[in-house]
Amino acid sequence: MNAEGIAILVAEDDDGHAELIMEGLRDSGVNNPMTRFRDGVELLAFMEDLKGSAPGTRRALDYLLLLDVNMPRLDGIEALDRIKSDPFLRDIPVIMLTTMDDPREIERCYRLGCNLYVPKPVDFALFAQTLKKLGMALQIIRT
Repeated sequence: MNAEGIAILVAEDDDGHAELIMEGLRDSGVNNPMTRFRDGVELLAFMEDLKGSAPGTRRALDYLLLLDVNMPRLDGIEALDRIKSDPFLRDIPVIMLTTMDDPREIERCYRLGCNLYVPKPVDFALFAQTLKKLGMALQIIRT
């Protein structure tokens, strides 16, 4: 499936950050459908439903996951581990988003299978620039 058909999943517990992410992507020209989850439990419930979909419907590669590291109930690292350990879900590209830049955390996320680790700047303007760059990268993938 081409990138225009890719649905973007946003797992982010902070309402403000989730809105910034989705608006930032849209402002940079990304018009793909987006679904937001407030924690890893909601995300994994969706993933289980995805696994049970009828043959011929959406596949794992039809999604891109933007996953916050620090979330309640089930954090992003544990959700990443479960997704990448599942034979059906492991091919979903995962971009980790976090305010932390601990090298051990970054290395752990890559070891578990994330495709990209993007620190969220605390400064609003820097965060908006990061999202715009991410949106541009997604546009490049479309071509």
